[in-house]
Amino acid sequence: MILPGFLLSLVMAILLCWHAVKTGRDSMWLWIILMLQPIGGLVYIALNIVPDIFGGTTARRLSAAARETLDPHREYREAKAAWEDTPTVRNQSRLATAAMHMGHFAEAEQLYQAAAQGVHADDPVLLLGRANALLELDRPAEALKVLEKLGDDAAHGRTPAAAMALGRAYDGLGRVQEADTAFQWAAERLPGFEGLARYAAFMARHGRRDEAREIVKELDLRLAKLRGQFRKEALVWREHAAQALGGR
Repeated sequence: MILPGFLLSLVMAILLCWHAVKTGRDSMWLWIILMLQPIGGLVYIALNIVPDIFGGTTARRLSAAARETLDPHREYREAKAAWEDTPTVRNQSRLATAAMHMGHFAEAEQLYQAAAQGVHADDPVLLLGRANALLELDRPAEALKVLEKLGDDAAHGRTPAAAMALGRAYDGLGRVQEADTAFQWAAERLPGFEGLARYAAFMARHGRRDEAREIVKELDLRLAKLRGQFRKEALVWREHAAQALGGR
């Protein structure tokens, strides 16, 4: 019984490796399939074959999240390779986004700045990306200049994400009242936990701890309804707010 089971596992591994090569999957999967039989094969099926068969936004998001957990540097590597192969503004923006996700804020800021030239000088995605990179680098005055330029675009530059960045810039410059207005507007409109969490942290830093605690309670109620990867991401932002209150 052991031999037939081993042969079946080996055949399955070979077929999955063939599928991975045929569909252009990352070579990492070959190692996972071959070295972690049969678990590696089952993981490959769950993350690559099942989403291809059933499709759907949720399946794709869960698959992408799982891939990121297994190989968090993958998107950065692929974005960098794409940029080096075809140095378009789109690929440059993709690489900048991946660099931000990896915490390479200085690299991201330089990429966004280089991309926002010529006909792309007013691109709202590039401007907001650069502003957020500058905020992470603790350069709020420069970020504010970029955000003011972004705000000139009434159709695309006045979004909840832009307002959140504006609040962070004002806060960094000590313009508390303006920061509060921007944070509140963004928190009421941004999906997910980030908007409320950042607003709660802002409140806690400026002596409004009771209001901040109420927001954390609201986040806890929402968090209880989430599962899986969505809960993991939300928990990061809940902790961001709680830490500003001393970790409670």
